[in-house]
Amino acid sequence: MNKPGLTYNTEKEQIVISEYGRCVQEMIKKLPEIEDREQRTEAAKYIISVMVQMNPNIKQSSDYEHKLWDHLYMISGYNLDVDSPYAPPVPLEKQSKPQHIGYQNNDIKYGHYGQYLIKMIEAASQEENDEIREALAYSLAGQMKRNYLEWNKSVVNDQVILDDLKNISGGRLVISEESKLNGNADLGKVQPQAKQPQQQQQGKKKKKKVPNLKANMNNPNNPAYKKRMQELGKL
Repeated sequence: MNKPGLTYNTEKEQIVISEYGRCVQEMIKKLPEIEDREQRTEAAKYIISVMVQMNPNIKQSSDYEHKLWDHLYMISGYNLDVDSPYAPPVPLEKQSKPQHIGYQNNDIKYGHYGQYLIKMIEAASQEENDEIREALAYSLAGQMKRNYLEWNKSVVNDQVILDDLKNISGGRLVISEESKLNGNADLGKVQPQAKQPQQQQQGKKKKKKVPNLKANMNNPNNPAYKKRMQELGKL
């Protein structure tokens, strides 16, 4: 429903710097309507003081007064003729969206092996020496299996690796089916540390029982007790 004098913010001009609000922006837009330059400058200084109140965090900057005047010019559309203590800023060019770089169209059929390994296989397939090409095939197949297990976190049949190697290389890198790649259990598995030999504990010397002389001297069956009594003339 449309009412006279009532407009929505979505129908109004976009706010240039939201920290100062729409009221400050409308005040700045009316500055050029003041014909007298001196009065226009005083009005601009007053608006600067209002801008500080609307955005007090700007005081944290050492050159905040310079920034306020720059913001004043920016909000006015760089169409302001006042006696500013600072040089007017240069209008910024409209920023355009960067050009889309496009999506990669690389074949990801064997993406789990990695692009670098695919390129290595393609380069190895161009090797003319049969022995060198075979050695490269074994090395690349082992790396393919490691990459596959890292990606899949599971077991893989060696024949799958050999077939993929043959297809990627265009039939140039072929390994016999009897060949066995590194076992699944050997890959990605932390080898247990060798148990350290238990240190032989030195046998503790058993303490010799020290005879309780006091208790023995009170024992009538003890020869020492009898001897002591004889010396005292009691026996």
